[in-house]
Amino acid sequence: MTTTQPALRPTAEQQAIIDACRDGHDLVIEAGAGTGKTSTLKMASRSMRGAGLYLAYNKVTAVEAKAAFPDTVDCRTAHSLAFHAVGRRYTGRMDTARQTGRDLADILGVHRGVTLDTAGLVKLGRGQLARLGVATVSQFCMSARREITVADVPAVNGVEGDAREVLQRLVLPIARTAWEDLQHDDRSGRGRLRFLHDHYLKLWQLTGPRLPVDYLLFDEAQDANPVIEAVVRAQGHLQTVAVGDSCQQLYAWRGAVDALSRFDADLRLYLSQSWRFGTEIADEANKWLTVAGATMRLVGAPGQRGRIGEISGWPAAILCRSNAETVRQALAGLAAGLRVAIAGGGTSIRGLAVACLELKDGRGTSHPELFAFNTWGEVQDYVEEADDAGELRTFVTLIDEHGAEEVIAAMDQLVDEEPARRGRGYSGRPWSAPDVVVSTGHKAKGREWQSVRIGDDFQEPVEADGRPAPISRADANLAYVAVTRARRELDRGPLAYIDGRVGA
Repeated sequence: MTTTQPALRPTAEQQAIIDACRDGHDLVIEAGAGTGKTSTLKMASRSMRGAGLYLAYNKVTAVEAKAAFPDTVDCRTAHSLAFHAVGRRYTGRMDTARQTGRDLADILGVHRGVTLDTAGLVKLGRGQLARLGVATVSQFCMSARREITVADVPAVNGVEGDAREVLQRLVLPIARTAWEDLQHDDRSGRGRLRFLHDHYLKLWQLTGPRLPVDYLLFDEAQDANPVIEAVVRAQGHLQTVAVGDSCQQLYAWRGAVDALSRFDADLRLYLSQSWRFGTEIADEANKWLTVAGATMRLVGAPGQRGRIGEISGWPAAILCRSNAETVRQALAGLAAGLRVAIAGGGTSIRGLAVACLELKDGRGTSHPELFAFNTWGEVQDYVEEADDAGELRTFVTLIDEHGAEEVIAAMDQLVDEEPARRGRGYSGRPWSAPDVVVSTGHKAKGREWQSVRIGDDFQEPVEADGRPAPISRADANLAYVAVTRARRELDRGPLAYIDGRVGA
């Protein structure tokens, strides 16, 4: 859902951006939540000379933008550009069926498993090693690096310290073999691994592409995939306008970079007039912008009223910090007889619950988050002792409280958040809007609802002795995104603690 600005004359902020774009400046535009950045870019593009490219974060955004921008602007994703340049040579390999760990091990020449610790407790089979090799390639494909290194080997729950270093050394040559296989296109007939979209994106970046346009509009630059940022930064011949909101950066933990802070621009301009909500919610957002150290402050939409306070009954959306709390809220909604949707669907949560059930039954699991464990007891011990097991720890607690079977059943009862698009997978069944959408704060980015309640797991950070702890930039960003999803009503829940930090 995209906030649209009323069809009025440009604000002073927008006019400054239009003028700078017309004059050929490289720009960074910090666009706060709901400030109509697409409307602004559309107006700016009409004043710019030559052919332009709007680089969108995802396909849905690109399609929406295409309907808004003038014909002189091509609206694409980086994957779309990479496919036409490189990926179409690999389409036959993309039709390959999913491959098991044993299949991958056979292809990559992994003949035996390994024991990673002297006690003989941490063991990985050859299929698991092969999967890690392929996962390492996936990490590499999201980086700006030109060669695979141990930095690309993903962390494995339950494998730490010396065992982690041993695993990195074992996986690195497997990953390099996988990458060599993946570079063979359809015509060679030599590639055997399943080829994915991120593979051709990386191959495209490594060719040093030169975009054949006069200017580039780079959207959502605060959470840029490093491989895409590398392509953009190499376009020295273009006028480049990088757009986003540094305080909406949510994915640094998985390698995303804030290109807005790294881009060498002529000017840094701002959009602070929100069209999504009024003064009340803007004021709440500004508290979190203060904590995040941002320069910008939001201004509410003229004449638009909002309310901060408890919402009686069920809101349109409940935003949570963790997947575990998302499931708890979904369970509560289903128990109340509501049609419940989870933003992004419940497939990944269901898969993790199935893996938990497999471990409880003593069967082992191939799930990438749990395959280093042999029993459910080992998982419970790990989350009790490991300092960095936060998200997994909350999910284990959820499974212990409700049971894996109940979580699986709940995921099977969810409704779709939006009507299904006709095409592959279209069932033909009539669609009924959900009564409530439950989401993590991360997946709520880019969405908005009439009323929003903040979930109970957004707790104030505290020191070991109970005193308030500093609020991290990541926590401030996530809270800012969460509170700015509401158009009219916001139930802050536990995030009300911010009043004690910056004043009510």
